[in-house]
Amino acid sequence: MMDQRYSIQEFIQATEQQDKGQGLFELETPRFLEVNLEGKVWAKTGSMISYRGQVKFTREGILEHGIGKMFKKALTGEGTTLMKASGSGKLYLADQGKKISILNLQGESLFVNGNDLLAFEETIDWDIKLMKRIAGIISGGLFNVKLKGIGMVAITSHYEPLTLLVEPGNPVYTDPNATVAWSGNLSPEFVTDISLKTFFGRGSGESIQMKFEGHGFVVVQPFEEVYYSQQS
Repeated sequence: MMDQRYSIQEFIQATEQQDKGQGLFELETPRFLEVNLEGKVWAKTGSMISYRGQVKFTREGILEHGIGKMFKKALTGEGTTLMKASGSGKLYLADQGKKISILNLQGESLFVNGNDLLAFEETIDWDIKLMKRIAGIISGGLFNVKLKGIGMVAITSHYEPLTLLVEPGNPVYTDPNATVAWSGNLSPEFVTDISLKTFFGRGSGESIQMKFEGHGFVVVQPFEEVYYSQQS
């Protein structure tokens, strides 16, 4: 009798795309974002894996978001650019196999490490925020994007993210290279501790920590991102 295990049909049934009816953004798998596109969304350039339907991709224009954002992007030297997907169809996005989390903003604001922002609705307002105190200390510098409004946002993390609650009088310290996102009401400080240089992180800024105080949350990942300077 022929063994039916591991047949092509079994593989197809186990991995076939499924419509879950979850709206604009849905997790097809923990590492595939399905966008049920009817209009426009912003996505990280290079994150498109597949699509069907009438979808057009446009690279972010130099002046599309105003001279201020263009100037700040030049200052940060960041390499992450956005593409606009418009039309009608199904779009599948992914970023180096990282785990994807969907957040539905209801007027809240959120800071996301620029490297960990996968996609967001056009209804979301965003702006690049400079980390002046740390630029040049960590190779390539760090930047983050502030997102605010009503709509869906997809962020990524290496492996499962961990959310730490920040409470008054009980600050949270994180490795900048492992910090994914934090609530929009928090303004982290950068502190150094030479005594931790051998133990805290492995990058050039290993003695530098982000200090979060107040009331909110911060999301970290069990992985240290490596940032490369565009000048290198």
